[in-house]
Amino acid sequence: MKPYTTLIGARELAQHLHDARWRIFDCRHDLANPLHGRGAFARGHIPGAHFLHLDDDLSGIRNGRNGRHPLPAPHEFAARLAANGMRDDVQVVAYDDAGGAFAARLWWMLRWLGHEQVAVLDGGIAAWKRAGGMLATGPSAVEVGHFSCRAHHGMEVTTSEVLACIARADTVVIDARSPERFSGEQETLDPVAGHIPGAVNRFYMDNLDDLQCFLPAEELRRDFARLLGARAPAAVIHSCGSGVTACHNLLATEIAGLAGARLYAGSWSEWCSDPTRPVARG
Repeated sequence: MKPYTTLIGARELAQHLHDARWRIFDCRHDLANPLHGRGAFARGHIPGAHFLHLDDDLSGIRNGRNGRHPLPAPHEFAARLAANGMRDDVQVVAYDDAGGAFAARLWWMLRWLGHEQVAVLDGGIAAWKRAGGMLATGPSAVEVGHFSCRAHHGMEVTTSEVLACIARADTVVIDARSPERFSGEQETLDPVAGHIPGAVNRFYMDNLDDLQCFLPAEELRRDFARLLGARAPAAVIHSCGSGVTACHNLLATEIAGLAGARLYAGSWSEWCSDPTRPVARG
């Protein structure tokens, strides 16, 4: 069977719901209410799913200089996944209730660990319900798996690398935050408003249709091609507030056939933690 590596539909997932070679992860979260995801999972989740919390499972330890959602150590994250039944040979499906904003973080992180067989449920749990999918309550049974860690550090960039790149015309930073946060007109999460000098804005919600499903590949390719200009996809660095919704843009470009971009995991929350770094507004 050909693996799913970007998106999967609800009806396709339903056909594999009881397949032992599949793992489903619920990534629901609310930045303003960190308890939302666990509560939503307890009230009803896709049968067999396991819950992963953005702060506790999909992030490392914050030190005040590495952003709000730093990446965890690869081997620690691999062990955490294995404790939730992850194995090297499974197809992973991630979902949320936010258009894939948080599920895409797990999608990218699994690829970062060398696991290509991972897809986001297009339309999330709402699409599952529209397709007639049932919900389960209570914890899902789990058998501890064995998951290898083959971290691809070339998929990410450091702050110093971003600093070196922003003056180069052959590299572009694409910021996934809302236009208001990008411009600095409104900042609700970080202590400094603005963006990395030279960055361009692609609000991650613009990747979605009215049902919070991803736009067709051709439309996404056209939109991102306008931002790339003559640059190759590998010349793109994706950023956001804390390295989460930037993964949504990374997924969108993968769907569009523009693979090869890198993630600035610390993103704006790491960038603005040092007052010596330049800030642009407008």
